[in-house]
Amino acid sequence: MRRLAIALLVAPFAGLVGLSLLGGAASASAPVDTTGEEAEAVADLAPVDVLQVSGLFDPVTVRSIENAIDRAESHGSQALILQLNTGGSIVGKAEMTHLLQKVADAKVAIGVWVGQSRDARAYGYPAQLLGVADVTAMVAGSRIGYTGDPLPLEGTTVDLGAGGDRLRNGSMSFSEARKLGVLRLDTSDEGVPTVKNMVLAMDGTVLDDGTELDTVTEQLNDEGKTENIATLVRFSGLGLMEEMFHTIASPPMAYLFFVIGTVLLIFEFFTAGVGVAGFVGAVLTIFGCYGFSALPTRPGAIALLVLAMLAFAIDVQVGIPRLWTGVGTTLFVLGSWFLYEPLPGNDLRLGWLTLFVGIAGVLLTFVVGMPSMVRTRFATPTIGREWILGSTGTAVGAISPEGVAQVGESKWRARTNRATPLAAGDELRVVAIDGVTLEVEPLEGAARDYRERRAAHEAAEELQP
Repeated sequence: MRRLAIALLVAPFAGLVGLSLLGGAASASAPVDTTGEEAEAVADLAPVDVLQVSGLFDPVTVRSIENAIDRAESHGSQALILQLNTGGSIVGKAEMTHLLQKVADAKVAIGVWVGQSRDARAYGYPAQLLGVADVTAMVAGSRIGYTGDPLPLEGTTVDLGAGGDRLRNGSMSFSEARKLGVLRLDTSDEGVPTVKNMVLAMDGTVLDDGTELDTVTEQLNDEGKTENIATLVRFSGLGLMEEMFHTIASPPMAYLFFVIGTVLLIFEFFTAGVGVAGFVGAVLTIFGCYGFSALPTRPGAIALLVLAMLAFAIDVQVGIPRLWTGVGTTLFVLGSWFLYEPLPGNDLRLGWLTLFVGIAGVLLTFVVGMPSMVRTRFATPTIGREWILGSTGTAVGAISPEGVAQVGESKWRARTNRATPLAAGDELRVVAIDGVTLEVEPLEGAARDYRERRAAHEAAEELQP
C-alpha cells in the first residue's frame, strides 16, 4: 500500500522527467561510417572530432569542451567541431574567458557550428566562440546574439566582423550573419545543414597560421564517376555522470527535482518513519538544490516554494484542504513563475508544460493524495475506539512530548500524558484519546509527573541538615 502511495505521488512528475531525458538522448547524431573501400580512401586523412554541446553552458559543459580540445590535440585530429545549441551561460566571466582563450590557443583547428536543427541558438557568452574559432557556420534558420561586451583575451580578440556591435545586445539570423561577415566559412544560402556538410565545407580552408585543412578525398564510384569522401568523423558527448549533472542544472529539471523531493520528504514525515520515500526525497532535494545553485535563481522565489510546502503541510495533518491549501497554492504559483533570473536573450522562465506538471502534480498530491493517505495511515473509526484505552505498547521513537507509539499491530500518533517523556523502546499505556492522537504514559512509574518527582527530590535535599 505504501509503495502504491509513493508511486501515486511521483507519477504526476515522472512523465516530464522521462521525456526530457529521452529528448536529450535522441538529439545525438549518428556517426559517419567509413568502411571497406571508403575506409582505405580516407586512411591518409587525419580525423575530425565532433563534440555536441546543448543546453546552458555550466561548469560541466565548459570542462567537457576543454577536455575535448586536449583529446583532439593528443589523438592526432586535424580539427574539432563544436556543435552548439545553447541559450546562454551560467558560469562566470573568468571561466568563459579561460575557455575562449583555450579555443583561441588550440593546436588543432576549432570549428563552431550552430546546429543541427533550424531552431538552434547560440546566445550569450557562448556566442563569442564564433569570434575566436577558426571555422564557423550555421544552419539556415538558426540565430546567434546577445554576446555582451567582448571578453578580454591575451594575444587575440573576439572578432565577430561588422556584426559585432549589433550582436552585443541583439541577435541575427544566418543570412544576416553571413552578410555581415560574422561567419568564417563560405557556404550556400542554405547554410550548413549537417555535420557531414560541415566537414566537407571545411576542406581546403586555410587557417591563420597557413595550415590548410584536408577533410575530403576523391574516389571513383561503381559508375566510374568521382565522388567526395569525407574523412573519419569521431563523435563525442558528455559522459554519464557529466550528462546527469548537466541535466540537473537545467531549469525544468532543477525545479522538478526540488519539488518532487520536498513532496516526498513531507510524505515520509506524515507516514512516521524513514524509508524509501524519505531517501529518494532527500536525494532529489539535494539534486534540486545543486541545480538552483548553478542557475540564476531568485532566493525570494525559492523561499516562496518552501513556504508553500509548509502551508500545504498544515492542512495535510488535519486531512482537509482549508485556507492554508489556498495560501500554499498561491505561494507555489508565484514561486514557480518568478523562479529564475533572465539571461540575455533568454528569460529562463519555465515552460507551460513544466509549470502545468509542477502545479497540477502538487495540487493533486496535497489536495487529494496526501490527505487521503494520512487519514488512512493514522485514522481509526470514530465509534468503538474505547477498547484501546488501557492498552499497552512501546514507543517507536522518543515521545517528548509527541512522537509515534506502537499499539498492537498499528502505529499511532502519540502525546505524553502530564508531560512525562518516554525514550525509544519504553513501554507505555494508553490513558486517553484526543482525535486521532493517543495520550500515553510510562507503564512503570506513571503515577506522578516526572517534574513533580524532581521537585519533591529537590525539596527533600533542602530539608536535610
